[in-house]
Amino acid sequence: MTDSVSSSDSAPRGDCEQSCTRPDVIEVAVGICAYNESQTIERSIRSIYSQRMTDVKVKEVLVVSSGSTDGTDDIVRRLMGEYDNIVFLPQEKREGKNSAINMYLDNKTCDIVVMLNADNIFASEDSLSNLVAPFRDPKVGMVGGHPIPTNDINDKVGFASHMLWTMHHNLALIYPKIGELVAFRDIGTRLPTDLQSDEDIIRMRLEESGYKCVYAPGATIYNRGPETEEDFLKQRIRVNIGECTMKQSYGYDIPSWNKWYLVKTMIGTVRDLGFHPAKMYYMVNLELKSRRIAKRHVKQGGEKMSVWEPVNSTKKV
Repeated sequence: MTDSVSSSDSAPRGDCEQSCTRPDVIEVAVGICAYNESQTIERSIRSIYSQRMTDVKVKEVLVVSSGSTDGTDDIVRRLMGEYDNIVFLPQEKREGKNSAINMYLDNKTCDIVVMLNADNIFASEDSLSNLVAPFRDPKVGMVGGHPIPTNDINDKVGFASHMLWTMHHNLALIYPKIGELVAFRDIGTRLPTDLQSDEDIIRMRLEESGYKCVYAPGATIYNRGPETEEDFLKQRIRVNIGECTMKQSYGYDIPSWNKWYLVKTMIGTVRDLGFHPAKMYYMVNLELKSRRIAKRHVKQGGEKMSVWEPVNSTKKV
């Protein structure tokens, strides 16, 4: 499994319009979905242009702003004056992330798409190259990156976020669990707008078409986990509703629900974070609670949450 691409220290930085005469250069489109992301959108976009790219060209950065009212659109328009490959795609009203993803997929002009959340930033100058490198294998259809939370690990809820993403990392090393930062080949899949679970649906369609999915641990991004227990539960219930819906609607199994994988993942997580029984027990209880609520919600035919209430405490990096 490829997780990195070597880059020369003399490589140009932030030049998304660099020459692409070399046949080994991979062109990508970066898609960003935004709803009231004025606190983070500029840092997110600038982190794309801070990447060292000798073998990757960002052909375009497509930003879909879905009914934003907080100045997000003004920030994107201002950045268009600095970077001439930003494509701004405003939606008059908020229609959900899947609708926004469909919009930039319909407007991009190359086959490999990177999905970067508007509240995340690349954590190293080589992250994008590391994410895209596996596509040199024509059998690879999707690649997942490695999220790193910026929360205070000494805080109880902050530790829960660190534990969650450390488990995600260790699971992905066993069976690629792809989410938060992904790149994929566009084979024409468009997402149902009455559902969430965007990455899982794209992955399922790629696997059905014979492609494989891999994990690139060197493709790191910073994200912000919830800062309160209420927000942590809100976010995890939403995610688990999406995963339960995937199981119910498509019979598609999400690896994070496999008990054997979770046992192995926990071993790696204790190795990485150390053994903190009280904090770990707290996080496991929160996750189990969110899964119980999500399973009951889906079983009872609850709303599929294609448009969700933002978790405000995550809107910083």
